[in-house]
Amino acid sequence: MRGWDAVRVAELAGAQLLRAPSPAARSAGPSGVGIDSRATASGELFVGLRGERSNGGRHAGQALSAGAWGVLVDAEQAPGALEVAHDAVVLAHPDPLAALQALAKAWRRELAKGGASVVAITGSTGKTSTKDILAALLSPQRRVAASPENFNTEIGVPLAVLAAPRGTEVLILELAMRGAGQIAELTDIAEPDVGVIVNIGPVHLELLGSLEEIAVAKAELIAGIAAGKTVVVPHDEPLLAAHLRGDVRTVTFGEGGEVTLVSRPAPGAVSIRAGGRQIQLRPSFSQAHNLNNLLAAVGAAHALGVTPRGKVDVRFSARRGERHALDGGVVLIDDCYNANPMSTRAAIDELAATAPGRRVAVLGDMLELGADSLRLHREIGGYAAARGVDLLVTVGPLAAEMRGAFTGEAHVVADAAAAAELLRRRVRSGDTVLVKGSRGVRLERVVDALGAEAGPLPDPAADAGVPVPTAVDEPR
Repeated sequence: MRGWDAVRVAELAGAQLLRAPSPAARSAGPSGVGIDSRATASGELFVGLRGERSNGGRHAGQALSAGAWGVLVDAEQAPGALEVAHDAVVLAHPDPLAALQALAKAWRRELAKGGASVVAITGSTGKTSTKDILAALLSPQRRVAASPENFNTEIGVPLAVLAAPRGTEVLILELAMRGAGQIAELTDIAEPDVGVIVNIGPVHLELLGSLEEIAVAKAELIAGIAAGKTVVVPHDEPLLAAHLRGDVRTVTFGEGGEVTLVSRPAPGAVSIRAGGRQIQLRPSFSQAHNLNNLLAAVGAAHALGVTPRGKVDVRFSARRGERHALDGGVVLIDDCYNANPMSTRAAIDELAATAPGRRVAVLGDMLELGADSLRLHREIGGYAAARGVDLLVTVGPLAAEMRGAFTGEAHVVADAAAAAELLRRRVRSGDTVLVKGSRGVRLERVVDALGAEAGPLPDPAADAGVPVPTAVDEPR
């Protein structure tokens, strides 16, 4: 946003400029945007957002004291900001979030003038990992900016856009939703050149009611993309078929698609067919679900005119299958960022494929699954048994349903603290322990209690030629 003076920022945000900097003060424009007064850096624009219980604009003075270029607050907070602003900019808008989104949309168009393309990624699971993989594929050939961590909401997406520097050639954005209309809102801000839908699965059933409605919500990305652009979707996904458009190019991935895994020609290598040609890649991961994510990412890269090659070294976002070495030869798989039936099955598959000794699964409640929640939890218990899990620890009242369908040793506990205490007594040398559950269960407390401080281990199968299933359930 450097180069936008106070008048221009006000115009693009649709805000009222209450105070501009004096001629002697800085007026070249903000260096960035922040919404947390405690973290707003000198030279940034602080946007005071209204929350359910508080108004961030009340902290405008703190941001200004830290050297903020200016503040954007609602009319209620503007007088207080004016009292302490001195030479800083004060902007007022009835809805600061709408102003933030308008600024992001304007910056996205500014980046486009410099030749930047935008890729927007959504899906029931796997969007963060696909974003991470795509960034790794493109970075050797393009200047890439990507959503940090899970900046994927009506607040996070604008912040991710505004954080992209001038000169960005590809901006990769992750789009999440909790209900109908939200992907459409984010697509309007992102104005993507390429849209990716990783999959459709039973996530947010409590809010949307059915897989068909989940597909409708995710397909808002297809509906909102401009004519002539590209969407990348799973091959032969019936739930998306009715939403595809004749004026938008469609690239399919997966078995039978335009982008498909052909073979594993050597340990640690994959051969992928994309756009009528075969490419060889050496990914730093081998999990089946992430190889499927890799196909989606290759499809997006191909749509941008980039042919990936060679090594694909990905550092996945935190708590998404990180492996840690513990005392006594125990390996801990920290996959507790979130959980749903698709991602939990895939995590169990990874445990089954890589554990050299006893397989221990600590599985927490999977939330927002609606009327079928108990059945879906029971099915996970049966799946864990079928995949050879030796010890199952369920955490929470919903996860307790897994016990009824599990045939091995199982323990039902109420919370993460109880799970950690049980595991201290039950885990033994050579075990591989998977920890996975929805965010609300707070299973990171189990991971921390077991002492996973040594940093993540490399994927043990990436260089071991582990067979790839022809069909996979995709996590995250």
